[in-house]
Amino acid sequence: MKKDTMRFSSKLIHAGEHKDQYGSAIVPIYQTSTFAFDNAEQGARRFAGEESGYIYTRIGNPTIKALEKTVASLENGYDGIATSSGMGAVSTVYMALLSNGAHIVSHDAIYGPARGIIETIFPKFGVEATYIDASKIENIEKSIRPNTKMIYIETPANPTMDIIDIRATAEIAHKHGLPLVVDNTFCSPYLQRPLDLGADIVLHSMTKFINGHADVVGGIIVAKEKSYYDTLRSVMVNLGFNIDPHQAFLAHRGLKTLAVRIDRAQENAIKVADFLEKHPKVAWVKFPGLKSHQHYELGKKQMDGPGCMISFELKGGLTAGKVLMDNVEFALLAVSLGGVETLIQHPASMTHSKMSKENRFKAGITDGLVRYSVGIENIEDIIEDLEQALNKI
Repeated sequence: MKKDTMRFSSKLIHAGEHKDQYGSAIVPIYQTSTFAFDNAEQGARRFAGEESGYIYTRIGNPTIKALEKTVASLENGYDGIATSSGMGAVSTVYMALLSNGAHIVSHDAIYGPARGIIETIFPKFGVEATYIDASKIENIEKSIRPNTKMIYIETPANPTMDIIDIRATAEIAHKHGLPLVVDNTFCSPYLQRPLDLGADIVLHSMTKFINGHADVVGGIIVAKEKSYYDTLRSVMVNLGFNIDPHQAFLAHRGLKTLAVRIDRAQENAIKVADFLEKHPKVAWVKFPGLKSHQHYELGKKQMDGPGCMISFELKGGLTAGKVLMDNVEFALLAVSLGGVETLIQHPASMTHSKMSKENRFKAGITDGLVRYSVGIENIEDIIEDLEQALNKI
């Protein structure tokens, strides 16, 4: 069977593998900074781009390439670019596509640092931004200016769980000659493939679902077309945002169980969301699998499942939320998400603390919002832990 005809779970295992000269069953860790040439002519040809092959690990490495090829295959893209962190992926995209005087349109609730660097670092390069509720599609077109160079969204949004119509957003972007960039971290390619819906570039924090074991920090970008890929890779290489071979090996290993991990965690999340929605101390729950979610139908249309991320607020607001987080015994009070373990955190004081209170509230990130990443543990243990903590309020 050819690799390009394999189904998703088979791609997870085989898509990025290549035949090792010693017959290794998996791609080894090529823990080297540089690669030797057979002769001076070969070195010159490789630097000139006239011959394929490896030169220096910042530029390329077989272990890293296996990971890049696998994720690109899963996203149905041209090729992937692995980076040292999720923010390395975000920064590569920004640096490649934004220049002096450029303007970006983005959703108001995205990963905090992805918004933060646009508001605090990029203004000195003359970059401007408009942050809107992109789940209302009419807001996107209204925000485009003559100097707009990119539309950047994250769906489901972090941490509000807003769902943005990727296909409709892509149509608006392309009508104005703009690239659409989608952060697909919350879904992973198992549940959502933005390039198939019209996006031009997709990125992930591989720290989350792709690796899935809370022991790797990494990011990845997948471009739909070669032109974007070439531009993005050049920026990544020159800025030195590359992932190292050992981290790439671990992420590739974790990726192989993506489907089974998400299946189990998603099954748990559906039960957790139902429990929370019925609990008398919970004010509201935002989870794409609940019919009460304002974008429930859109989620069913563009996602292959509701995922494992839940946001909710307690009736006691911030004070009640602190009691809950200080009394969970099973869930870990920690940032990040998408691992085998259940995590709980408070966005307003943690991941989104650099946003002004005004911008947070405008984006729907209230002081009492709690973000909950459901793991693969026994569901009874997860719910019992939540229940005992809620009883302390």
